[in-house]
Amino acid sequence: MKGRHEFTKQHGNGGRRAVLCLLLPPLLILIVLKTDFLPQAVRVRETGFTRFKEDVVHKVSSLGLDTGRWQQQPLDPEKPEFAKDVEAPTMSKAACNFSNRHSDYCAMEGDLRIHGKSGRVYVVSSSTIGPENSTITLRPYTRKWEAATMSRIREVEIRSSPPAPHSFVIPPKCTVRHDVPAVIFSTGGCGKNFFHAMSDLIVPLYITAHEYNRGVQLLITDYNSHWVTKFRPILEALSMYPVIDADADTAVRCFPAARVGLESHRILGIDPALSRNGYTMMGFRDFLRSVFSLQRPWMTPVSRSSGQKPRLVFVLRRHSRAVTNEADAIAALADIGFEVVAAGPEDVKDMAKFGPVVNSCDVMVGVHGAGLTNMVFLPHNGTIMQIIPWGNLRYACHYDFGEPVPDMGLRYVEYEVTAEETTLKDKYPRDHPVFADPRSIERMGKVWDVFLNGQNVTLDIDRFRRVMQQVYQSITTE
Repeated sequence: MKGRHEFTKQHGNGGRRAVLCLLLPPLLILIVLKTDFLPQAVRVRETGFTRFKEDVVHKVSSLGLDTGRWQQQPLDPEKPEFAKDVEAPTMSKAACNFSNRHSDYCAMEGDLRIHGKSGRVYVVSSSTIGPENSTITLRPYTRKWEAATMSRIREVEIRSSPPAPHSFVIPPKCTVRHDVPAVIFSTGGCGKNFFHAMSDLIVPLYITAHEYNRGVQLLITDYNSHWVTKFRPILEALSMYPVIDADADTAVRCFPAARVGLESHRILGIDPALSRNGYTMMGFRDFLRSVFSLQRPWMTPVSRSSGQKPRLVFVLRRHSRAVTNEADAIAALADIGFEVVAAGPEDVKDMAKFGPVVNSCDVMVGVHGAGLTNMVFLPHNGTIMQIIPWGNLRYACHYDFGEPVPDMGLRYVEYEVTAEETTLKDKYPRDHPVFADPRSIERMGKVWDVFLNGQNVTLDIDRFRRVMQQVYQSITTE
C-alpha cells in the first residue's frame, strides 16, 4: 500500500488511472477514460473529414477585399481545425423549395458555415434535419427546365447535422465571421445574353436579396468576371460588400442566415403574390431608375400643337434578324412625327450609357431579340413595339416580351412579319415547309438555325407606317 500511495502522490489522478487499468480484468482495459476522444475519432472516420481536412485551407483567400469594411474577423488562419468550441445559436433550421418551375432554392438560419471551394454549406445543430434532408444538392440557377443549361451549373451541397451529442458530422471551424446573411447563386448559365442576364439573374436576385437593404453578402459560383463587371452597379445597389468568387474561396465563412439559389417567378417578371415582400416589376424598374439615376419615372403624352416630338429608339440588329431597309423605316418614322434615335449593337452594349437614352424615349421599336430587354429602362406608360420574324414565332416572342409588359407599367404593340417581308423567300421556294408548314421546322429542332439566325427582315414600309401611325396617335394629344 505504501508503494501505491507514493505512486499516486507522484502522478496524481493520472497515477490512479494507471493503477486502475492494471488491476481491472483485461476486457475492461478497452474503457477509454477520456470520454470525448473515441466518439470524435469515430465521427471523423465515418464522415470522411480526414479528406476534408486536407481540402480546407483555413485562411481568407486573397480577393483584394478590405476587411475593415466587412465587420467580420478572421479566426485561426494558421492551421485547420474542427470546431468544437464555436459559440453559435442553440438550433439551426433550413427549408427548401423544389416545386418551383424555374429554380430550386433553400433558406436557412442559425449556425451556417460555407466553404466555397468545396461547394458545401453546413447547417450546424439543425432542428429540421431528417433522413431525407441530411444532405441536399442543388444547382443555383433559374432555368431548371433546361437540362443542357443546368448541366453547366456547379452543384452546391447542403449538409445538415443534428444537435450534439447526436451529430456524426463535425463541421469545419469558422475562419471568417459575417454578421449579415449570404445569398449564393451561379452565373454559369446564359448570362452573357442581356435578356437572360435580366430574366434569369437580375430580377430573381432582386426578389431574393433586395429585402436586406444592402446588408447581404453575395457569393457566386461559376464566377463570370465579365458578367460581374457589366452588372456591378446593380450588384453594389443590392449589397454593400464586394461579391465573392465562391469557387476560388478557401475560407470557411460563417453566417447567421443564408439563401442558396434565387427565387424566380416567371420570365422577366415578378408575381407579387409569391414575393415575400410583395415586390412588383414596376418596383424593380424604379430600383433600376435609382441605380442609373434615370430622370423620367413617367411618360406623359406629347401635345402635337406644341411642336414637340415624341422620342423613339429603334434598336437595330446586325447579322441576323436585321432590318435590311432600316434607312427607309427610320425615314418613315420621322415623317410620322417621331424624333428617332437609332441604336446599333455597340450603343446597346453599354447599359450605363444606353439606359438613360431609353429612359429619355417614349417608344422602343425593334425585331425580337435581347436588345428589346432594354425596355426595362423606359419610363412608366412607355410603349414597346416588337417586330416578330417569320416562322410561327408569335407565341414565343409574345411570351418573352409581350407578357411581361403590363406588369412593367408599359404598353405593348407587335408587328408580325409576312412571308413577303422575310429574306427566307430568297432561300426557299414557297412550297417549302419554311412557308407551307413552319411548325414542322420546330418539330425538327431547327427554329434557331432557320427562323432566328437564318433570316433578316425587309419591312413593308407602307404597312409599317400604318402601324406606327397608330402608336403615334396613342401617345400624343392635339
